[in-house]
Amino acid sequence: MAAHSLGERIAEIRKTYSISKEDLAQRSGVPAALISSIEDAGLIPDLAPLIKIARGLGVRLGTLLDDHEQLGPVICKAGAGDSAERFKTGLPEGAAANGHHGMSFNALAADKSGRHMEPFIVTIEPDAKQDKSSHEGEEFIFVLEGNLCLDYGTGKNELNRGDSVYYDSIVPHRVFSADNNPVKILAVVYTPV
Repeated sequence: MAAHSLGERIAEIRKTYSISKEDLAQRSGVPAALISSIEDAGLIPDLAPLIKIARGLGVRLGTLLDDHEQLGPVICKAGAGDSAERFKTGLPEGAAANGHHGMSFNALAADKSGRHMEPFIVTIEPDAKQDKSSHEGEEFIFVLEGNLCLDYGTGKNELNRGDSVYYDSIVPHRVFSADNNPVKILAVVYTPV
């Protein structure tokens, strides 16, 4: 499927689901004029109206933001996920200049249309800094390399190569290296629409 602009993706989803601009405005609480500006003039709005539009369409935000999507299966060949870094976290302020590495998230299914799961290969460096966080959904982690510490609620658990965990993401949690060595995990995050 060819890449589409944000406005083209919104219009395409609207037409697929037979939703008029006025209906989308009513469902999302975003003015119809703003929806028209996004679709017709290529306006890129702030994140808040995009989240409302995604909810109004019944899709996840990523469906609107991804450059291109596939309706069928998305295959990620061995090693291809290593070059699909989506973002980095866990970096202290000014860390890039100081050689910190944090946590790298490499997407495994970024092109899958309508997905509710986000599978990543995550590399956690010993210098990664993060606070506990919580959000809607569930997570599954499988430790590929190294020793992981899961700080979940009021408890801590150590997971080693080959171990896995499945948990509710609404409980405050964070992951980090258990022994000051890099850790590589397969993480699957599920968030309901």
